[in-house]
Amino acid sequence: MKIKTVRSALLSYPLDQPIRLSFYGGERTILKRDAMFIRVQTDTGLAGYAPGPGSETAHRHIQETIAPFLEGRVLADPDALRVLFLQGPGTDPELAKTYCSVEIALYDLAGKAQGAPLSELLGGRVRDRIRLYGSAGMYMPPEAYAAEAAAVADLGFRAYKMRPAMGPERDMETVRLMRQAVGPDFDLMVDAHTWWRMGDRSYSLATVEQLARSIAEYNIAWLEEPLPPDDHTAYQQLKEKDIVPLASGEHEPSEERYLDLILTEAVDYVQMDVCCQGGYAMGRRLFAEIARHGLRFAFHSWGTALEVIAAAQLGICWPEIVVEWLEYPCYSSPDHAGMYPFPLAAEILKDPLELDNGDLVVPSSPGLGVTVDESVVDRYPWIPGPWSYFRTDSPAETRAVTSDHSVKWQGSQGT
Repeated sequence: MKIKTVRSALLSYPLDQPIRLSFYGGERTILKRDAMFIRVQTDTGLAGYAPGPGSETAHRHIQETIAPFLEGRVLADPDALRVLFLQGPGTDPELAKTYCSVEIALYDLAGKAQGAPLSELLGGRVRDRIRLYGSAGMYMPPEAYAAEAAAVADLGFRAYKMRPAMGPERDMETVRLMRQAVGPDFDLMVDAHTWWRMGDRSYSLATVEQLARSIAEYNIAWLEEPLPPDDHTAYQQLKEKDIVPLASGEHEPSEERYLDLILTEAVDYVQMDVCCQGGYAMGRRLFAEIARHGLRFAFHSWGTALEVIAAAQLGICWPEIVVEWLEYPCYSSPDHAGMYPFPLAAEILKDPLELDNGDLVVPSSPGLGVTVDESVVDRYPWIPGPWSYFRTDSPAETRAVTSDHSVKWQGSQGT
């Protein structure tokens, strides 16, 4: 079976009107959401699919370097092809990351050719489902977060993650009202990445610790990225105080930095996006280290349903005591609560994923076990430019965010 073509498709869903979200130190504006899917076809007619970072840089990497490398090669072992790529053009770390997104499609193809679910090629599934947390909640009044938490619970999820950004007192009030709204047996995750993105109004170490102690009274599952993510020492010091479980990893730039996060046991939950931070091979290596150190793993997954299922096929190869959670982004619709509309996220698949009592039931059909609806290419054409902007009041600065959530910032200009 030879690889015939490798193609990537960039997609955009423009919002009807820009969403302006005020936070403690400025404002975030969201214009659209972007996505990518990758299609690899063989000379036998089989096609494999993968999610990819919705960026023009990744698209160019695929078309100019990765496609010419793969086309014409025999697909027998995806691992062998990766080794060859990493010895050649993959010595560039960003090219290597994009290749590992494409590699998901190679595994999808290999699974289809062998008549086996993709998980069986990654070590073998040890379970058939993985626990989800409904992820939404962006920069709202405390009462709105509480209402959304209850609405996400009504959708069948057993956990909700939100993003506080309204100042220490209102952030604390938000957690109190959320717990009141959902009761004691529902998990709450607090993603505090905005706390270090507010410019001169970013929370101090003392404020973070004080908030952590107050929030801990409401039995949250974890506090995510309350400090700048590259400061592992600060996380280690906060963790040693045993106030509340800590999570981080979404912004780690390399495997070496992940290993530092794990080996120093700086957090309780390590997070990674397999779509844009290193793919299956790196995930498998990190899971082994996470297990050795008695930590837990939670997938970061902030895109389409194709990204969710790609992560799930890897996650079920490990027991829940190691790989505990998979993020499920909740986008709004006329029938569902969520942060904003992004219908492309679900429509990229012809059939919806199977959710049961807050779990994703992972299909056992060959490959990823899903069918991509390629009509999204025509229905959601690519719109160039950043999908959102962060503006801080002091210093007066605006930063553009494009596609890859694992990059802390991607462009700035004075205002």
